[in-house]
Amino acid sequence: MSGVDCIVIGGGHNGLVCAAYLARAGRSVLVLEAAEQVGGAAGTHEFAPGYRVSSCAHVLHQMPGQLIDELALESHGLRFAATQMHTTAVSPMGASVEFGPAGLVDTTRLSPRDAEGYPRLMERMDRYARLLAGVFEQEPPRLGTNDWSDRLGLLRLGWQVRRLGRRDMRELLRIGAMNVYDLLQEHFDSPLLQGALGLEAVLGTNYGPRSPGTVLTWLYRLAAQSRAGARGMSQPIGGMGAVSEALARAATAAGATIRSSAPVARVLVEGDRACGVLLESGERVRGRTVISNADPQRTLLQLLGTEHLDTGFVRRVSHLRNRGLTAKLHLALDAPPSMPVLNATDWNGRLLIAPTLDYLERAYNHSKYGETSAAPALEITVPTTNDPSLAPAGAHVLSATVQYAPYAVRGGWDAERGSLAERVIDLLERYSPGLRGTVRAVELLAPCDIEQRFRITGGHWHHAELAFDQFLMLRPVPGAAQYTTPMPGLYLCGAGSHPGGGVMGTNGRNAARHVLARA
Repeated sequence: MSGVDCIVIGGGHNGLVCAAYLARAGRSVLVLEAAEQVGGAAGTHEFAPGYRVSSCAHVLHQMPGQLIDELALESHGLRFAATQMHTTAVSPMGASVEFGPAGLVDTTRLSPRDAEGYPRLMERMDRYARLLAGVFEQEPPRLGTNDWSDRLGLLRLGWQVRRLGRRDMRELLRIGAMNVYDLLQEHFDSPLLQGALGLEAVLGTNYGPRSPGTVLTWLYRLAAQSRAGARGMSQPIGGMGAVSEALARAATAAGATIRSSAPVARVLVEGDRACGVLLESGERVRGRTVISNADPQRTLLQLLGTEHLDTGFVRRVSHLRNRGLTAKLHLALDAPPSMPVLNATDWNGRLLIAPTLDYLERAYNHSKYGETSAAPALEITVPTTNDPSLAPAGAHVLSATVQYAPYAVRGGWDAERGSLAERVIDLLERYSPGLRGTVRAVELLAPCDIEQRFRITGGHWHHAELAFDQFLMLRPVPGAAQYTTPMPGLYLCGAGSHPGGGVMGTNGRNAARHVLARA
């Protein structure tokens, strides 16, 4: 049985980031990826002959620019087809609102109250987001311990909040647990502006805009974006798989070894300590430290096994809320899409269909009863407008995140998948007349498909819902914070650990620092 210092289970982006930092520190590192290629949900795949698309995430806007520079990803082949991308929200009545890196692009269509109020609110939210972003890059302190480092961490967190000043601190305490519906109604008149910002808050979550805690999820998204640097929201050439490939090259350049098509069956334990892994092939690999990029339930309940864990802890992990509520639609088009309200260059950015907060709430309502939305909210990109290499000459790919699509749908996904895809195409046809006639292939990934294809329990891209009881020092559950688990030698580095999901890489970097400091 061969041995290394560190075994990383899973070659998703966080696992690759973790491996790169560990290898740069001189550790011998082996990454074991179950699929034929690295990247997991942050990959690129061909869904129709000649048509390639980013599998789940389709824009890069949460990975810190500092991390990209530290790992020299551009020297490892990462190139961008577009940076500083704009977002345009559209309504069926022909109205639009455009957001650029510096804020609203055109305020002439808004009321004076909205035009003045938007920068004022976003300036305040940005201050809160920067505070939260700083917390993202630190180990969250544990609660209920006498350890001086945890107490110091709590004091540091309290001081950062206090430094906001009395006025901002009080406002943060007021809105922190609010629903985003009330906050946006309080500040804006425009239904389209409200709907667009509301979608930003609920995208990828199990919430509607009236759900408590959606101001927190909006702040999470803003905090992650605040670290993107000058590139802003960007599209890599070759899709999101190009990011993972650059991370893999950075890890191997630092000395890590990556093995694909090597699924792990079990974490091996000797003397009450993780000591390696057993592959599904029967091969055993010994390692002093095992770091899992898999979701917490798969890691702890399946790969490790409940026999090694306390009953109360098993119960907490078993009750993690990790059911996905978001689907991904891919369309192969033989002509560029058009929309009367948009200029041709608007397709180079990101489009949102969520015309009002009530539209969003009605879309969410269906999911409560195991139904897909009759009129879902959409986040859309047409990546071929920036990167023609993703489709045959003159053809295009449309990629849409579909909110809401419950993991367990009434009647089963075999019956519902085609129906939802048709419903979304009908919705797109309302905004882009003639689009249906250009569709040559359709792929819809429901949460259950995401679960099976990328081995993410529940098909949730955060691995565990972002909620107050699954956030910061409570993520994913008490007893498994700070990237540790109850099993010595076994650590977490995936989206289910602090700070959460999205193509960020912060989890992997933090986990590597934790391991280097303690293992």
